[in-house]
Amino acid sequence: MSFTGKATYSAGATLPEIADDVSDLVSIMSPHDTPLLDAVGDPAHSAKSTIHEWLEDSLLPNTDSVLTVTNSTTIEVSNVDRFRVGDLLRVDGATEVILVTAVNTGTSVLTLQRGYGGSTTGTLTEGDELHIIGNAALEGADAAAARFTSRSRKVNYTQIFTATVEVSGSELAAKQIGVKDELDYQKNQRLRELLRDLENSVINGIAPSANPQGSSTIRRSMRGVIPSVTSHLFTPGEDGFPAGATLTETQLNTALRTIWQSSAGNIDLVVVGGSEKRAINGFVASNRRFTSVTDTYRDLVSVYESDFGLCRILLSRYVPAGSVLLLDSSRISVMPLAGRSFHYKPLATTGDRESGQVIGEYTLELRNEEAHGIIQGLG
Repeated sequence: MSFTGKATYSAGATLPEIADDVSDLVSIMSPHDTPLLDAVGDPAHSAKSTIHEWLEDSLLPNTDSVLTVTNSTTIEVSNVDRFRVGDLLRVDGATEVILVTAVNTGTSVLTLQRGYGGSTTGTLTEGDELHIIGNAALEGADAAAARFTSRSRKVNYTQIFTATVEVSGSELAAKQIGVKDELDYQKNQRLRELLRDLENSVINGIAPSANPQGSSTIRRSMRGVIPSVTSHLFTPGEDGFPAGATLTETQLNTALRTIWQSSAGNIDLVVVGGSEKRAINGFVASNRRFTSVTDTYRDLVSVYESDFGLCRILLSRYVPAGSVLLLDSSRISVMPLAGRSFHYKPLATTGDRESGQVIGEYTLELRNEEAHGIIQGLG
């Protein structure tokens, strides 16, 4: 086959790479940073199969909503199996405590004792959120029926990242500017490109809709963070989320509070693009003060501390414009298939050249997607 790799003639007509009296430095302009991979760090273990699976579990829910109010002491709820006789309830935003005296699983109706313990009776309406404070069992009563949750199996797929390196014998023999070994230099360049692609895939990657395990004609690809998060998607102006085309501190805190309320996740990474990073920097602009001797203007927020956690702000060029990723880094692993982390694999020599592949196979394990969130649809 014809040679398509690195050769002396591919350096240009005047051979600008091959000379003596030039500084021994090669400067790289193209972006190759991987802030999210750096923040997540090395995984605790490797994937053992191209179809990577893990188990997730949850506690029994302790909230539900009112479907209909029959009268002051009977209501229909969305999930009657969450309630037992003896449960003490509180309506979100109210002070009244309610005792459940009967549970009809066939009709999803609860019979209630209102104003329990002398608490002030309020008003129940459709859509009210009910919080189960706890169950008050009778002394000497029989054991209640056992309740449990079932573990769920989650899956993602490994994706092969590869780049070919070819260097002619002449190129290897010629003296280079700033490069001691052209083959090693090409390996490093291709590795930088593949790491860049891995970061991009971790954020935006998506698996095939059919046969995601891959085949001889279907390329296997991993599902990234954005397609994986479905429980906490916040769009300005929708479902009570604060409106506004530019990210505000109110929007960020509302999203953090919502995730905190419904999960044990600890959001510690806020990953944004350029526009949203500038918006976060602007959170403190109105409170900034300068003196007459100030000669340095700082406009940077790298850590955001709220009531709902301490978050590092990561600037990533691979986050789509108008999106903010809210992530719990303890539940994220970017892992190689065992024995398939990035490495160089020499290919058979078929002519006057050295050739090989830089290759790696990786997947994303995003545990408990409801512990993460995404703000989307910003201007």
